[in-house]
Amino acid sequence: MKLSEIKTVLQNELSELYSKSEIEKLFSIFCEHFLELNKIELRQNLDKNLSENDAYKFSEVISELKRGKPFQQIIGETEFYGMKFFVNEHVLIPRPETEELLEIAIQNIKDSRLKVEGLKILDIGTGSGIIPIVLKKYFPEAEVSAIDISEDALEIAQRNANFHKTEINFIQKDYLNEVLAYAQTNKEVYDIIISNPPYIGIEENIEIEDSVKGFEPNIALFSPTSDALIFYRKIAEDSINRLSENGMIFLEINQKLGLETLELFQKFSESVLLKDISGNDRMIFVRK
Repeated sequence: MKLSEIKTVLQNELSELYSKSEIEKLFSIFCEHFLELNKIELRQNLDKNLSENDAYKFSEVISELKRGKPFQQIIGETEFYGMKFFVNEHVLIPRPETEELLEIAIQNIKDSRLKVEGLKILDIGTGSGIIPIVLKKYFPEAEVSAIDISEDALEIAQRNANFHKTEINFIQKDYLNEVLAYAQTNKEVYDIIISNPPYIGIEENIEIEDSVKGFEPNIALFSPTSDALIFYRKIAEDSINRLSENGMIFLEINQKLGLETLELFQKFSESVLLKDISGNDRMIFVRK
């Protein structure tokens, strides 16, 4: 079977699920992953005959996509902040909003009066480790820690850290039921606390696409209780004693609960609700 014929099959089989441009993009992604063909090489090799093994890979891809499986999980990796990260069913697939959160965090850290050398950073609910790894890349002299309840997620996070040659202190911990402490003591504080915790309310389950809640870890999507702000309440409480003077908090939030989330951080010297590029209330910046 020729590569052009595979493309036609993809278009026919997936036309009810994806637009033509989306199918074109998926075809390009899988050709690069399975055949190591970039976009230019792909155009030059459409008449290339595929091996039986490669043709089978594409038939499997079509089956997985029709089930609703994200293409990132199919190839086992994704791009985030211009970097490659490994993903699987145990971690969330990174979203563009989290890139915006990191842009804000990086710029504010650069502009702050905080000393970068020895800067203590904590990521709560790290998942695939994208946030601490990017921050460690930008601030290599910082001490970066990351918490997650899932041992499976932390395996992927450590794999990503190793791939990017970054030293991150990964901690398996049920954050909601643990005392927040740095390096297993109650004496030290963090300069930066950043988090994209589970913030979707249980009642919002019906609004979430099956391709998301059916393939990505629900523990990382949905609040574990009826209180969609439970993680933010604890972060606010912990930060009173565990955030350094002039320390900062960066949070990705539920766009429906912007003002309610902001209200939790009124004890700090500065707390701001920020919109994402689409104009949604998506992030909160706090300074002690």
